[in-house]
Amino acid sequence: MNALTLYYDGHCGFCRAEIARLRGWDRAHRLAYADIAAPDFVPPPGISMQALNSEMHALAADGRLLVGIDSLLAAYTLMGRGWMMAPLRVRMLRPLFAALYRSFAGNRYRISGWLGRPVCADGVCAYKHPLR
Repeated sequence: MNALTLYYDGHCGFCRAEIARLRGWDRAHRLAYADIAAPDFVPPPGISMQALNSEMHALAADGRLLVGIDSLLAAYTLMGRGWMMAPLRVRMLRPLFAALYRSFAGNRYRISGWLGRPVCADGVCAYKHPLR
């Protein structure tokens, strides 16, 4: 059984790159990955597609739902790389990092495009979130 399931946006180039990095580190197969952009994706009970599209979510094996920076912190910690996310643990900085993350998540298509990873479907690339 996986310790954590990450719900990520497979249309987002930056998100795909981050998941690829985590997969590369995940030698013990402790993470599971669910692409919320996949045509056959069904949201888990109690989580809306709108919520999944607004921030990364993760579901722990014990049933806890982690959202935003908490999902990233949990994934990196499981991979033995929690030190890379150490600033997210600083109580006074968490609200700032959470707000920055939400801003990033809301603009992830545009940012992916700036980083050379635009959203491409059927040969057409976009820099705007397809659901907005």
